[in-house]
Amino acid sequence: MTSFDPADVDSAANPEHSGSPRPQSLMLTFFGIRVLGQPVALFTGSVIDVFARVGVAEQAVRSTLARMVDRGLLERHRQGRKVYFGITEHATAVLQDGYDRVWRIGAVNDDWDGSWTLVGFSLPEAWRRQRHDLRSRLVWGGFGPVQSGLWVAPRSVDVPELVAGLGLDAHLNVFHGTPQAPTEARAVLDTAFDVAAIASRYKVFLEHWDAAARSETDPLARQLLLHTDWLDLIRQDPHLPAEHLPADWPAARAERLFHTVAKECEEPAAAEAARVLDVLPLR
Repeated sequence: MTSFDPADVDSAANPEHSGSPRPQSLMLTFFGIRVLGQPVALFTGSVIDVFARVGVAEQAVRSTLARMVDRGLLERHRQGRKVYFGITEHATAVLQDGYDRVWRIGAVNDDWDGSWTLVGFSLPEAWRRQRHDLRSRLVWGGFGPVQSGLWVAPRSVDVPELVAGLGLDAHLNVFHGTPQAPTEARAVLDTAFDVAAIASRYKVFLEHWDAAARSETDPLARQLLLHTDWLDLIRQDPHLPAEHLPADWPAARAERLFHTVAKECEEPAAAEAARVLDVLPLR
């Protein structure tokens, strides 16, 4: 688990796949695909050209790049009169977290060991910002509220890493273990998480991309929108244990569709990127 502000990724953007994900979500996806793991930076003009393909105007691209520099996610590199953007160490951690969620962890939790991490907290009433920040981190880490001041996640979570920098350690009680009768796992899931809403988001993804996969002809645009939608979706998914979910849980079908469309556009998108992107080697 990587410690950072969930606002860095706009992870709650576009929950219903309205067709207009936030520019910062798109930008992180774009740099994750094209830059993560490579010591390179991308020319501003190239980024503008690519984002025009998904309906993001030049001014929005420039303001997003500037804002991400201010947040410590991107850094500028100059070569002559050209400005290139590369990812920072902070952004690398954010992007690696996304990569792991998509390609290593996946959408289906079918190997749950039955254990839970519990976080109890009590903050002064006046600490509204601190309470908001803590809850945001807990949601990011896959926790849900089972009752006032008690949040649970169906896995082992490195809570100190998750809440690092908030200065709230003295106000937290963290436990890891298994429930005892009469507590049942399914009842805890239904209390702590909006299971129906999670399923609905997967169904929206299936409906949207089953049609969009056939209609979008630009491989760069299709790849960028697909990966952004999928990453936003699974970042909102607390990765609940499959054995306690409905038999028709749509995550597996959605993940198969994602992999199918991702594979279809991978080679043509890479070829188009090689053609249009102005890349600056950093080593």
